[in-house]
Amino acid sequence: MTLQRITLLRPNMGNYRSTDGLPPLSLAILAARTPKDIEVTFYDDKVEVIPEGDEPDLVAITVETFTAHRAYELARQYREKGVPVVMGGYHPTFLPEEALKHADAIVIGDAEGSWEQLLEDFRKGRMQRSYSGGNSRPIDDFVLDRSIFKGKKYPPVELVQYGRGCRFACDFCSIRTFYQDNIRQRDTQSIVEEMAGFSRNRLIFFVDDNLFNSVKALNALLEAIAPLNLRWSCQISIDVAKDEKLLDRMAEAGCVFALVGFESLSEQNLRQMGKRWNRVAGDYLSVVDKFHQRGIALYGTFVFGYDADTAETIQQSLDFAMEAKLEIANFNPLTPTPGSNLYKRLEQEGRLLLPEWWTNKSYCYGDPIFTPRKMTSDEFSVKCFEAKKAFYSWRSIASRVLGSNAGFDLFRTSMVGLANVISRKEIYRKQYRPLGK
Repeated sequence: MTLQRITLLRPNMGNYRSTDGLPPLSLAILAARTPKDIEVTFYDDKVEVIPEGDEPDLVAITVETFTAHRAYELARQYREKGVPVVMGGYHPTFLPEEALKHADAIVIGDAEGSWEQLLEDFRKGRMQRSYSGGNSRPIDDFVLDRSIFKGKKYPPVELVQYGRGCRFACDFCSIRTFYQDNIRQRDTQSIVEEMAGFSRNRLIFFVDDNLFNSVKALNALLEAIAPLNLRWSCQISIDVAKDEKLLDRMAEAGCVFALVGFESLSEQNLRQMGKRWNRVAGDYLSVVDKFHQRGIALYGTFVFGYDADTAETIQQSLDFAMEAKLEIANFNPLTPTPGSNLYKRLEQEGRLLLPEWWTNKSYCYGDPIFTPRKMTSDEFSVKCFEAKKAFYSWRSIASRVLGSNAGFDLFRTSMVGLANVISRKEIYRKQYRPLGK
């Protein structure tokens, strides 16, 4: 079959543009692994309008649970024009039968290897319905084609990936289900070669779900990138703060920003979500202080809706975030997603209000998906939104950005200020908006 042009697509949660979209590395991987005789076009639904007249020989869509509704609609539009559709990502991996109702083929797991096979099969007219990726294969042959991002309106952030997988299995997270026990890191020299081309005027973000999978691996990375004199950010588990020398090395290697999952102030909730280890580095205020002392700003995440949560515990988390002067915070209503232990448990307990909320036409972002133990569903939804609004009020933003306990640094302060403005804007844009619209 003819295969001269491929369109790669990243859908948004709905048919609108966002300001918080970052370049999807997964599609840059597909572009780099596509034979050179095939023209590759990339459209990012988050930052640009997808042309109605686009008619490639094949379209590939990466799908997350929150974007599934929109992805299925885009797939329908292409298939009505006779364009075959391939889907991959977390959502099709966890719900392959559902995805196959909307696609001609799916890729389960990582795409390396299976993408090349799929394209070869397509050319020979024998494309299969399902391909399994290599979630345990080494990622030493990690390649990207960043040219597909050129000209798109993304924030001034460069993304890089050191490894895949996480050593923890938190109740609400599906990462462990996707990667199982396979934790893989790239060779540090390839990281250095990739990052050497980045501008010091841009913030680098490690997209790893947890950059701290072992002391040895993290030290190897820090030692390798320190001479580059770049400024970077990451997602990292809170137990890194137990090792203050390791924190020192992070700061010396250029870390200026870290996302840390505090999740809850309740010991009962931490036990239920499988994060009792969250306390190994000390009380939360001292953890924040350890980062701030080293000039590392913090993005703290919290999840509300576990069984010990009440309206009062939500307020307590907000008060802590304010007192600690977290530069950024996210107050997430607990969202049961396919592939997580949380989803299975709530389903077994009969507490899901909208079992397939991601395609339910009545669901709007921020709506309650399950019945909490100690609040009504409506109270739960309202209190989560109120916490977000309070944290991202203009007065709060000014106090936290200009009065950061991490000290003043023009580059870091500018990035934190931009992130707060974007977060505030997206909170109001998304809340109570139907998925796919």
